[in-house]
Amino acid sequence: MDLENQKRIKTLAEEKGAENLVVILGGAEAEASGLACETVTTGDPTFAGPLAGVQLGLSCYHVVEDEVKEAVDPAVYDEQVGMMEMVLDVDAIKAEMQQYRSETALA
Repeated sequence: MDLENQKRIKTLAEEKGAENLVVILGGAEAEASGLACETVTTGDPTFAGPLAGVQLGLSCYHVVEDEVKEAVDPAVYDEQVGMMEMVLDVDAIKAEMQQYRSETALA
């Protein structure tokens, strides 16, 4: 997750409260999505960005996870995510995201 996005998320969490935010990721790789999830929950693991050492504890999901898919109008989901879902390793992404949530007790 780039430093500008870290700054935006940190600002939103301060303004709105972490309990009022959910981060929806859309990365193409499971590992990158997992690192982004880690960044918004327990802090930037590289200790380089605005979230270094900052535990926001935000809820975090990937757009291909069932929880997100079920919350979106099926026609909109298909139009916006359908093609992406066909080429991604959805199972690996789901497993990575679930792992990070279970490790941070945010499941």
